[in-house]
Amino acid sequence: MLVDSFDYIACYKGLHPNLDTAIDWLNSHTLDALENGRTIIDGENVFVNVMDADLRDAEGAAFEYHRRYADLQIDLSGGEHWGWASEGRPEGEFSTESDVGFASGPEHAGGELGEGRFVIFFPGELHKPSCKTPGCDHVRKAVVKILMK
Repeated sequence: MLVDSFDYIACYKGLHPNLDTAIDWLNSHTLDALENGRTIIDGENVFVNVMDADLRDAEGAAFEYHRRYADLQIDLSGGEHWGWASEGRPEGEFSTESDVGFASGPEHAGGELGEGRFVIFFPGELHKPSCKTPGCDHVRKAVVKILMK
């Protein structure tokens, strides 16, 4: 997991070629101008999903994880809490088609998006996005999906 100010996103170039593609694209495009839905950046290697999301209570919410893709998450309006866990109990079957599985367990770290911050969750990392913050129960956000294989 990486969390930082968007001002420093270029510092993470060189970690993976597809992450480099995502960073270059983000630095040359305005996410606010995108309509909701998927925008292809580099085929299935890098794409962005923009959405309006109702936020949920963090307490008792499931963690998600991916095997193939990293999630680079940016709030475009509003701000959400995210959680991270180093381990959890699997809940149900992993969907290879959607590249998503769910788990339960205690949150080991967390933070807030919004105000120019981003977070990247790498494959296998349990993360709990889209949780309420004081005074905010809805966000507009972008999730850049980055193939890491």
